[in-house]
Amino acid sequence: MDSAALLDILGNENRRRILRLLSHKPCYVTEISDYLGVSPKAVIDHLRKLEEAGLVESRTDDQRRKYFHISRNLRLEVDVSPYEFGMKSAYPASASLDVSACRYLSLEVEMDGNGDEVIVNEQGACEETTTASDDALDDENVDEIAVLAEQLNCLEELKGELSLAQRWVHGRITDVLDSLSEAVDGDDEGHLRAEILAALAAGAETISEVSEEVRAPDHVVERQLSGMADQGVVERDGDRWALSA
Repeated sequence: MDSAALLDILGNENRRRILRLLSHKPCYVTEISDYLGVSPKAVIDHLRKLEEAGLVESRTDDQRRKYFHISRNLRLEVDVSPYEFGMKSAYPASASLDVSACRYLSLEVEMDGNGDEVIVNEQGACEETTTASDDALDDENVDEIAVLAEQLNCLEELKGELSLAQRWVHGRITDVLDSLSEAVDGDDEGHLRAEILAALAAGAETISEVSEEVRAPDHVVERQLSGMADQGVVERDGDRWALSA
């Protein structure tokens, strides 16, 4: 879909809230309606537009209820500056992409226990240049213009490489969340549990902190944490939660 049309679709707050909810788990219309506080008819209209954009798909369960879920990874990038306005949408880069081969993007890559690449640090390789004073000689100004032009070209290429690296990371995050979701349970709420575990790993401790991180209601987070505590995945100390050692 055209990036501008996609941006128009995502400009609606309720459609963004639907996608945020579906990023936690697949839902049927009544669940979405209760979550948004809008009529099922309005929800169906939003879902239709999201389906037409290729962002959402549906499936029918054994009770013939239609569940909706996010269909694919998609990254939308918007650039706004005094010199540029542009949009582009792209699928994640292949997991086999050798990001360390980027010309301008310097990456320190380590291997994890499974042989997968993990980005540890990234740093742009373009160098800064000093500007000449107003009373500089003409040929020095010419030299400065040439240096600035080269730097601009370098930064444009770095920008492209950063975009490619972000797409690669986007895809890898989804792969890791899928694996984590399957490891903790693998049911429809596995993605939410995976995000909760990631929030705990990032330093969130209380239910309110985790809720803010994963953008889910406190009672939902508490229920998920209690379930994972029964499995021995997390542990509780008063009102604080942590990953089990």
